[in-house]
This record gives sequence, structure tokens and C-alpha cells, in this order.
Amino acid sequence: MPSFLRSELILVRYPFSDLSSSKVRPAIIVNGPHASHDLLIVPLTSRTTALHDGEFILNDWRNAGLNVPSAVKRGVYTVLSTLVLKQIGKLSSADVIQLNRSLKRWLVLR
Repeated sequence: MPSFLRSELILVRYPFSDLSSSKVRPAIIVNGPHASHDLLIVPLTSRTTALHDGEFILNDWRNAGLNVPSAVKRGVYTVLSTLVLKQIGKLSSADVIQLNRSLKRWLVLR
């Protein structure tokens, strides 16, 4: 079973929310270590305008392994680890803090 760490950036094939198709997109691993083939991910997008509550542009996108400015999108998906095509980087500490704030807000966690 491949090993993935929280806050790693990956390229993964994941479905559109209406399950009509899928696309290879960058995403962030948001689960902790666990013995499962499933991963919890948050999608990224290069569309950095008209963001919704809790969505944000990564401050350190280039050092995270991305080619263009990217925003964290609101949504948490479960995908099989076998759908991961490539590990591309890791979030900076500042971006991890912002992601944690957004996850708490989206999921109404204290």
C-alpha cells in the first residue's frame, strides 16, 4: 500500500461532483496516517477568482510543486490511493494553517 502524508500535493484522477466524468487534477491529502486504500483529499484549481467562503489561494504554490497560482476549493473527497498518479510536493506551514482553518469552518469543527 503506498504511503501518503497529510498536506502532500498529488495529481489524482477524481470525479466531478455529479459523477459525469473525471479529470486529472492536483489535490491535497487531508487525512492522517491510517491503514486504508482510501484517501481524503481537497481539490485545487487554477481559477483563483470568485472564491467561496473558506477557499483561498495558496501563498507558496510554487514551492509546493505547482506550475501556476492555485486555490484550495471547498470540498472533501474520498479516492482510492491507486488513483494517485504522482506526488508533486508539500504545503508550506502557512498554507497548512490556512487549510486547517478552512476545514474547521467547512465541517463546523471546534
